[in-house]
Amino acid sequence: MSKRDHMDTAVQEPPLDYSFRSIHVIQDMVNEEPRTGLRPLKHSKSGKSVTQSLWLNNNVLNDLKDFNQVVSKLLVHPENLAWIDLSFNDLTSIDPVLTTFFNLSVLYLHGNSIQHLGEVSKLAVLPRLRSLTLHGNPIEEEKGYRQYVLCTLPRITTFDFSGVTKADRTTAEVWKRMNIKPRKPRLKRTGL
Repeated sequence: MSKRDHMDTAVQEPPLDYSFRSIHVIQDMVNEEPRTGLRPLKHSKSGKSVTQSLWLNNNVLNDLKDFNQVVSKLLVHPENLAWIDLSFNDLTSIDPVLTTFFNLSVLYLHGNSIQHLGEVSKLAVLPRLRSLTLHGNPIEEEKGYRQYVLCTLPRITTFDFSGVTKADRTTAEVWKRMNIKPRKPRLKRTGL
């Protein structure tokens, strides 16, 4: 089975679901049993899960310390993660570890405690990110919230469970021109 075939198969697999488990730190996942759904999870011979979806929603996480190490213990191909649900936790920022999953296309961060709108710019490096949720965070109250996110992440097609329209993109572009000052080129000082 090629890596591409493996990715196509893994997309259809049920998620590794640790939602509603009162997880306080990422390390707790190692000793916690994931929830079972209608379809059983497939595992490799090594016991690791064969899936591209990880659900950690409705827990009490306030950081993602050791995320990569723990996910590597649980998943056959952690680099193929396409969907991460961290909604309804206590995260105050967007951890840079999330930007290391280049196949990530769905990221749920709604219902957390993210304070600064600038945190969103960290996600601009994710080439496949198409669906993002951030509502229910303090940043939602900032003026220009939706426009900032849409001009910072122009590839997303769904934001806060709402489709992104051409009108949304136009509004975001106008907002950007009115609110984000272009960087002035730095002039090199020449010695006299």
